[in-house]
Amino acid sequence: MARSSSEAPLYFVLSKTLGTALLPINLLVELGILSLLLMATRFSALGRKLAVTTLVLLALAAFSPLGNLLLYPLEARFPAWDPARGAPDGIIVLGGSVDTDLSAAHRTPVVSHAADRLFAPAELARRYPNARVVFTGGTANLVDTDSREADYSAPILESLGISKERLILERDSRNTWENAIFTRQLVSPKPGERWLLVTSAFHMPRSMGIFRKAGFDVEAYPVDWRMGGRDDLFTFTNVGGDGLGRTEVAVREWIGLVAYRLMGRTGELLPGPVKD
Repeated sequence: MARSSSEAPLYFVLSKTLGTALLPINLLVELGILSLLLMATRFSALGRKLAVTTLVLLALAAFSPLGNLLLYPLEARFPAWDPARGAPDGIIVLGGSVDTDLSAAHRTPVVSHAADRLFAPAELARRYPNARVVFTGGTANLVDTDSREADYSAPILESLGISKERLILERDSRNTWENAIFTRQLVSPKPGERWLLVTSAFHMPRSMGIFRKAGFDVEAYPVDWRMGGRDDLFTFTNVGGDGLGRTEVAVREWIGLVAYRLMGRTGELLPGPVKD
């Protein structure tokens, strides 16, 4: 399938350059380097103040509840899917679990994170044997390569019990917008069909908003939670890497929500459940 012309090349480049530069860890490193450079000039006083500010921000991102406070409204936005509504007609699995570069280097699937995105659909497929299963994910690299996440995720899903004949692969998408557009073109959902969307809980609001904007009505099936719930809101951590990781994930997602809303690819800043 050829890539849709609806994807603006400039936006994709900006998301992989400017968007990446604004992520917390990258931004803190950039500010730290800038502070050192300023200290070597007549603006040394400003450099020292910037260094102190950077260290304070680093401590907040690493040890304070900041990451949890940013993650909670994302993860709590959509409740767990209710099986009482009946069997779905299809299951859509968003990519984001497999590292395509490492998989290509080692010639075997390498799951780097969000493994629940692969485990959950396998269980759903067993529970609903008549539901179609779609995996959507190509490469998110700025420089295109032949490695596609769908190609490496398929063997994992097959090993978990989903037959090759049942699995539908969408291997050209580079981001969630293209996930929605290309998957809709691939499966041509009929009126009245019910499709589940499997992705990380923090990513679900943006994903649901995008699929709705693309004209594909799906039901949220959140997985891969990064925090326990409301009780964790004001919890401090003594492992800086964990705190930085949560803050990084949350800020990345909020940046994506704002960017997609400004581009008109979602109907609201923080999409939520539609009331029946």
